[in-house]
Amino acid sequence: MAKKTIFIFLLINLLTSFPVFSQSKLGSALGDESHLYSQTKQVNQFFRRFNNEEDREGNRYYPGDSLYRDNAFRHIYLDMLFDKESPAIDPELKKEFISDVTRQDNPKFLQFRGGQWFAELPTTFKDKGQLVYPILFLHLEHEKLGYKWVMTNVYFDRFLREFFKGDKTVIEKSFLHPMSHELDFMNLHKAFQDKKYVEYYAQADFKPDYLSLLFYEIKSGDLEFVGSGDPKFHFFQIDGWYFEVSFVNRSGYNTGWLVTKLFKITDEEKNDLIKFYLP
Repeated sequence: MAKKTIFIFLLINLLTSFPVFSQSKLGSALGDESHLYSQTKQVNQFFRRFNNEEDREGNRYYPGDSLYRDNAFRHIYLDMLFDKESPAIDPELKKEFISDVTRQDNPKFLQFRGGQWFAELPTTFKDKGQLVYPILFLHLEHEKLGYKWVMTNVYFDRFLREFFKGDKTVIEKSFLHPMSHELDFMNLHKAFQDKKYVEYYAQADFKPDYLSLLFYEIKSGDLEFVGSGDPKFHFFQIDGWYFEVSFVNRSGYNTGWLVTKLFKITDEEKNDLIKFYLP
């Protein structure tokens, strides 16, 4: 991840940005405010509201309908899809994002299938009797006539500790002489003397496959799945932007699946981030 990348938490100002459109006309068309703020109960509904593909009561719009993906209505729905109680949200950044995705000459929409978005799922396992908490990352993968969720990576602190290749003094000593082949690699034993540093003898760009390690330890019986927690979702579908969607559970209308983080990113930062979710 690029060092300059900074996660910015978003703070919503209610209905702060509208296109040139009659506010009274919008209010009349959308009805009572309570319908506007009905909970976004499903992730699929978040997609439809982001794109303005359903009305205030959850009835679908389809291509050809007059309000299907209507930008004026999207301004309202998009504003409501942010967590307005976050104390560290930049309202100007949110307004810039909404203006960007609702541009008349180049509106931007989310894709459920085939788009760059990832699930982050906290899990609980027993690690030789002790509870541990790896985080799984998942992605929608196309298969035959449909799609399925597949695991793409895992964050597990024990794996990170065991494969931390950062001790420069050890790196300088951890090598096999370039003439080792003339000795039938008899000096290979030094690579396995201290199992803590065995990966230092791998090629320079070696990176451990943490997901394979997880599967191996599950197969060997060292890790036993206990359960999973609340997921969150990471979106990279809008050029120049990243945002996170989480389920906000509280009283009132601003609840359900909402944007809880948003920041601008470069293409380089985007590629670095995606490598973390999809190595």
